[in-house]
Amino acid sequence: MNLDDIMRDIQAMREDMLIFERTYGIPTEIFYESYQRGELPPDRAWILDWSEWAATYELLQDRLNMYARQARQLADNTVSMKLSRLIEQASHRKPVALSHEPIVLSPDASLVRTV
Repeated sequence: MNLDDIMRDIQAMREDMLIFERTYGIPTEIFYESYQRGELPPDRAWILDWSEWAATYELLQDRLNMYARQARQLADNTVSMKLSRLIEQASHRKPVALSHEPIVLSPDASLVRTV
């Protein structure tokens, strides 16, 4: 997965959680704390929703960590890469390489992988 793929996942999961928050009238973080304590929904018809909501939140945390790790790795592997440059590329929907190959900036400041 590249950073753009991960970001699309993050955005989709946030949208899903917003639907749950609107449906049940509670922020995800507060819901998740009670879910982790083993609280059951008052209506058995909500069990699947609550399970999906919790799983979505857990997957979101995983994707956020993955994004942070890969962005740090990219910055560490690229001498001239700064977070501001990464944000600029992401905002223009330019793919950002995440391979373990060395990454350098070309003369026009675009990212290229060396072979």
